[in-house]
Amino acid sequence: MMGRRIFISLHHQFRIIATNPTSKIHRDKKAFLNAGDRLHFGTKIGDNFAFALPQSQSNSSSLSFSTTSDTRHSDISESAESWKDDSIINKNQSLLGGRYDSNISSCNIPIGIASRVGTNLHLRNHHPLNTIKIIIENYWQDRQKKRHGLSFATLDNLDPLVLTKECFDSLLIPPDHISRSKSDTYYLDDNTVLRTHTSAHQTKLLRDGFDRFLVTGDVYRRDEIDKSHYPVFHQMEGVKMFADDELSTASKPSDLIALVESDLKEGLEGMARQLFGQEAKMRWVDAYFPFTNPSFELEVYFNGEWLEVLGCGVVHKDIVAASGRGDQPGWAFGLGLERLAMVLFDIPDIRLFWTQDSRFHSQFQSGKIVKFQPYSKYPPCHKDVSFWINKSGDESKFHPNDLNEIVRDVAGDMVEKVELIDKFVHPKSNQTSNCFRISYRSMDKSLTNEEVDELQKRVRKDIVDKLGVELR
Repeated sequence: MMGRRIFISLHHQFRIIATNPTSKIHRDKKAFLNAGDRLHFGTKIGDNFAFALPQSQSNSSSLSFSTTSDTRHSDISESAESWKDDSIINKNQSLLGGRYDSNISSCNIPIGIASRVGTNLHLRNHHPLNTIKIIIENYWQDRQKKRHGLSFATLDNLDPLVLTKECFDSLLIPPDHISRSKSDTYYLDDNTVLRTHTSAHQTKLLRDGFDRFLVTGDVYRRDEIDKSHYPVFHQMEGVKMFADDELSTASKPSDLIALVESDLKEGLEGMARQLFGQEAKMRWVDAYFPFTNPSFELEVYFNGEWLEVLGCGVVHKDIVAASGRGDQPGWAFGLGLERLAMVLFDIPDIRLFWTQDSRFHSQFQSGKIVKFQPYSKYPPCHKDVSFWINKSGDESKFHPNDLNEIVRDVAGDMVEKVELIDKFVHPKSNQTSNCFRISYRSMDKSLTNEEVDELQKRVRKDIVDKLGVELR
């Protein structure tokens, strides 16, 4: 339902030696790939590897890891290029289960996004996202146990490629809703998308007979570039459908809704206290989501301000009926793991969740919330770019997310922020001009003007070639 996003360049150099490149991988058919100064994940490239990775990041006993002190950072273009260049992807690897084809006319998934599918940060031991996941899962299981109820099924490795109808139609999202546009969503083809929320699995799980479940996974959205937004992020969805014996005190439909709403709010308030402390101050705000009715947002007062924690509500009756459950009542909630982790761990930049730098990961222990201690502060380098977004008399088709995608493709995680700083309409030609400021900042080194100028030169060229705009 809700959530926000993340990535960063690596501190160490990584090398892979495949001693048996023809064998099949044993563990979920996943493997690490060499990507210059980045790490990628793929399929079917052998099961015996020796390569550099901080030991704290290994969550698989079947793979062998070691760390190297080689910290090449002199070639900024290599690190940035690893974001998108398919030459760094092992040719035996099958992106998106072999379904990825950038030549499909309706496909708008860059290789830099496709190569991150299967990374599963939420499953890595000691990772802050994994810690938030564990705390929430344990809370709901303990709550059910105390009530002598059935436990929640936990699903954390469902395929992020889903049908468009599962992501949108089954959740009553209107055909003209902005979230369905290619400016917001990554399409593999007209009928398949990278899920934009974990709610995309809700109706199928209900049809399959799941009454209580927690779904955690990576989700994907085209979005702005800043310290709190990233095209790949992680969500958790919780759903509970009520059995007849849990509804014995309700005599009419309105009583059923009130009972479900009360159970939902009581449970989520307890979860918030588990995360933010027993004395946490919170409030409920009426909201609107197509898939729940009534709908609410929970806010927690933290560090002097109200923080939106999650969205929730009573599952819409039309969704319940379409799932073959008649008028059975239930509730659902959704939250973003990055949003919670950034606040609770005091992590200032969403890109940090993707770093392999041991200085980051060595600070955390599985299941424990600790405050992050910054280890590097490098200055940003700002570059502006101005262009006409339409020709005289023509309507503009420009969308800022298209620019953001180009900047990411060129600079990867060297880019910290892209913001519109000026806009005007020419009084005679009626052309619209936009001026964007691109802030470059590495998490590992100080960038020189020469390095950034090279990236900016490529950005300007791609803006013209791919967006058809006219530079000023």
